Amino acid sequence: MSAHAPANDGKLPDTWRKPPMIANPVLRYTLAVAVLAYVAWAVYMLPFDWERMAEGASRAARIFSGAFPPSFERSGLLIDGFLESLKIAILATVAGVFLSIPIAFMAAKNLAPKPVYFLGRAIIVVARSFHPVIVAIIFVKAVGFGPFAGVLTLIVYSIGFVAKMLAERIEEIDWGQVEAMRAVGAGYLPTIIYAVFPQIMPRQIGLSIYQLDSNLRASAVVGIVGAGGIGSTLANAFGRYDYDFALAITMVIVGAILISEGISGQIRKRIW
Repeated sequence: MSAHAPANDGKLPDTWRKPPMIANPVLRYTLAVAVLAYVAWAVYMLPFDWERMAEGASRAARIFSGAFPPSFERSGLLIDGFLESLKIAILATVAGVFLSIPIAFMAAKNLAPKPVYFLGRAIIVVARSFHPVIVAIIFVKAVGFGPFAGVLTLIVYSIGFVAKMLAERIEEIDWGQVEAMRAVGAGYLPTIIYAVFPQIMPRQIGLSIYQLDSNLRASAVVGIVGAGGIGSTLANAFGRYDYDFALAITMVIVGAILISEGISGQIRKRIW
C-alpha cells in the first residue's frame, strides 16, 4: 500500500444490506405510522355489517355442502356456454388488436405529430379507465343482453392494453432504420411497413397471444352481468341455487384457463 494512501481504521461490513427506500428514519417511521393509522380509521369508518359477516360462515357452509360433488349432468349447456365464451374472446381479440395497431402509431410520440399523439393517448386512457365489468354493464344497457355486448366490451379492454404496450414498443425502435428509409426517399407508409413493423412484429404477436388468453378469462367475468358466454351460465346457475352445477362450471373455467396459459406460454417462448 502506498505511504500516501489514507488510513482506514474502520472495519468493512461482512454483508451487504439493501438501503431503505426512505433514508431518513424519522420520516420513514412517521410514514409507516400514518399508513397504519389511516387503515385503522378506514376500517372503523366503513359501514361493515359485522353481524352479517359472522353469519356468513353458516351460509358459506350451505353453499359448499351443496356444491359437492360437482354435477356435469347438463354438460350440453356447459359446453355451449364455454364455446360462446371462446367465440367472444377470439372475435374481440382479432378486432381489438386490429384497432390497436393504428391507435398505437397515433400514441407513439416519435412518429405522430403532437395533436395526433394526444388523441391516441386519450383513446388509450379512456379504454383503460374502466373495469371490463363496468364497460360490460354499459354495453348491455346499450345493445342488450348477449354475446355482442361481450365482444364490444373486450374490444375496448384489448385496445387499452395492446395499444399502450405497442405504442411503448414503437417509441423504443432503432431510429436508424427509419432514417435509412427516409434517406432513400421512401414515403411515410413504406417507412412504417419496412422499417417499423419488422421491429415491433415479435412484440405484436406476443401481445396478441397474451390478450387472447386474457380475453378468455375476462369473458367469464363480463358474462356474469349479462354479456354472454359461460359467465352468464354461471350466473344463472347461482340464481337457481344449483351450486353443484356452478362448481362444475367453475372447474371448466379454471381448466380452460390453465390450458390456455400453458399453450400461450409455449408460443411466447418460441417467439422470443
